Amino acid sequence: MTAGVLKYGQRLLAAAVFGWLPAGAVLAAAPSLEARVAALIAAYPETLSTAEDGKLLFKDGGPPLVIDDGRKRDHFERLATGDIADSLEQIYPAGACETRPVRNDDPGRIRNEALLKRLFGASAKAVAADLVKLDWFGESLRVTKRQGVNRALQAVRDDLTAAVQTDPALKRYLTPSSGTFNWRKVAGQPNLSVHSFGAAIDINTRFANYWVWSGGKPGKVPTYDNQYPMLIVDIFERHGFIWGGRWYHYDTMHFEYRPELMAIARQAGISACTP
Repeated sequence: MTAGVLKYGQRLLAAAVFGWLPAGAVLAAAPSLEARVAALIAAYPETLSTAEDGKLLFKDGGPPLVIDDGRKRDHFERLATGDIADSLEQIYPAGACETRPVRNDDPGRIRNEALLKRLFGASAKAVAADLVKLDWFGESLRVTKRQGVNRALQAVRDDLTAAVQTDPALKRYLTPSSGTFNWRKVAGQPNLSVHSFGAAIDINTRFANYWVWSGGKPGKVPTYDNQYPMLIVDIFERHGFIWGGRWYHYDTMHFEYRPELMAIARQAGISACTP
């Protein structure tokens, strides 16, 4: 029996039991790095051009970025200084079902800051120049128009508006929002948050679970009971936003625009609802 013929949950268990891979690492059935990079390029056609000789090329002709620098990092080094390959490694399982990741499985929480700066702006001033207002259930939020983030979040809002019309109780989870653009570092990390680029949103913290607030430590966090309806999560994910509730180091109020991870999961045939 090989990892390639097992279902998603079975692969996770087998990887842990048989020691094929460290917790949170890519499973054997996952797409190749070449396929992942192709998904990345397709997700951001405004800026990304192609990949050649192990480097990511940009349409503005600016300096290419190395995709895989060859460094072997543990999970926490990847969070702090991961390269592009590291940011694409863990598979994000989207869908209307909840997931409980294995230790240090944080799909999407590993990001490459140099790439984010090329996609959205290298400074607070540069990012702010591309922010636009978006109505969010009576609030006015500022999000980036780069890479179509504002249009994606508008689509989320429109689908959520329809859902709220059917079930008005859903609105309490969505507003007040806890913010979009905020040029700051990830708590306890040297790298910038995706909020810095206007490409993330936190919804009502009243229902949030956050591993730090729960008394967790890096690599050792308590379990949590999700309070957000999965319909809300599913709608965000349909439009390219990942949910912090799918991370081992969870942040359930948090959504950020990462359409490349959705495409990679589809390539792998993995979803949150796969047995």
